[in-house]
Amino acid sequence: MTRTDLGMPAFPAAAREAVRDGVLRANLRHATHTIRDKRARAVAELADWDRLRAAGKAVKDHTLRHLDRHLLRLEAAVTAAGGTVHWAVDADEANRIVTELVRATGEREVVKVKSMATQEIGLNEALEAAGITAYETDLAELIVQLGHDRPSHILVPAIHRNRAEIRDIFRTEMGRWGRPAPDPLGDDPRELAEAARLHLREKFLRAKVAVSGANFMVAETGTMVVLESEGNGRMCLTLPETLISVVGIEKVVPTFRDLEIFLQTLPRSSTAERMNPYTTMWTGLGPSRGADGDGPSAFHLVLLDNGRTDTLADETGRQALRCIRCSACLNVCPVYERAGGHAYGSVYPGPIGAVLSPQLRGTDSEIDASLPYASTLCGACYDVCPVAIDIPEILVHLRERVAQGGPVTRHGIRVRIRPAHGHTAERAAVRAARLLLDRPGALRAGERLLARARRLAPRRLPGPGAAWTDTRELPSVPAESFRDWWTRERGTPQ
Repeated sequence: MTRTDLGMPAFPAAAREAVRDGVLRANLRHATHTIRDKRARAVAELADWDRLRAAGKAVKDHTLRHLDRHLLRLEAAVTAAGGTVHWAVDADEANRIVTELVRATGEREVVKVKSMATQEIGLNEALEAAGITAYETDLAELIVQLGHDRPSHILVPAIHRNRAEIRDIFRTEMGRWGRPAPDPLGDDPRELAEAARLHLREKFLRAKVAVSGANFMVAETGTMVVLESEGNGRMCLTLPETLISVVGIEKVVPTFRDLEIFLQTLPRSSTAERMNPYTTMWTGLGPSRGADGDGPSAFHLVLLDNGRTDTLADETGRQALRCIRCSACLNVCPVYERAGGHAYGSVYPGPIGAVLSPQLRGTDSEIDASLPYASTLCGACYDVCPVAIDIPEILVHLRERVAQGGPVTRHGIRVRIRPAHGHTAERAAVRAARLLLDRPGALRAGERLLARARRLAPRRLPGPGAAWTDTRELPSVPAESFRDWWTRERGTPQ
């Protein structure tokens, strides 16, 4: 099973608390607007962006259709290059594999490259329970870890923090984890970055084991690819003696040439750069250790399922597995901008989290059943997605699943789930609408009656509709129905 914050309230309740935090909203508004404006300029530089987007979609769709074949090819290539491949069906198995691999080295500390897969399975907590300390080395992840916090953004996990808050976290917490922050420490970004650099350098030079994820895996060659902006990832990937990579099975691409597409679209969509400052690739063990060699002497790849094959079985929902974790959809989403990432109760926040988490974890919990409704369906997420994931389509698909129930795949078995609690009125409204729309005469009469009674329309709706008009004005009823307007302007259709 996937790890989930079961103590989280449903999205509406969590979002209600978040929008009351003025500092949080200011931090999010400034950061998301800055990133998306820069991204728009970076994308506009490419005349063939639409073709790159279509190509990325095509590669991902092909890979998902033949995922079994490409994964076996990947396993063979990694093994031939000196690595060891492990298969993990769920979070518990992945955590057990990694914990046993670390224990086998005799070490009790690991350094980590930023990895959403390890956050998804709760690896840090599993290692801690086994007496092993995991140190995050990505700057934003370091801020989150030192602040005893949770990530709130895919690309910038500490986006909800401002410089003053980060300074205070470094001052009070850094000494408990290793080298303390310099005294005095201001909130200038250069000072904060230098404090983090000095703190992390001790960890890099001491660590014997590293844990990473990967942005892509190349089936053809067995190559792992990590894109990052700080260089901390490269330190993790090259200095320790043992490297353990935990990667979702959907991250595989068939050939090395396929990377050409994503090495153009991912940086522009995420950091608004033409290319990442650090793109690290390794195949198996790489050069052997010794006087003329470098890199780890042992490499382990843990291929993580954790609900992905169940998602793959859904013809509509599977397109969420195309995601390359660029976070562009978060930065344009009006709901994310106001509610922040924590309200989603998942390591995957924003629009992609609203469609991915309920598929990986199921819709049994209150938070997961509410996520498909955490959207205005404005479509901005689809417009910016570099692999053309139709997030609004999946949201509507999942809303139907939550409200109506129906057949789904769970743990590889086709089952029928019951409707989620609290959707009785919604189902009744849909049935009533279906009856009305199937009877053109009744629909026509209702439209005319509503138009004639427009002056009696209330300013607020009663019952369940009150929640809608609590925060919005009820639109005025037009003077005539669309059908009457069409007849008057164009004549009665044949």
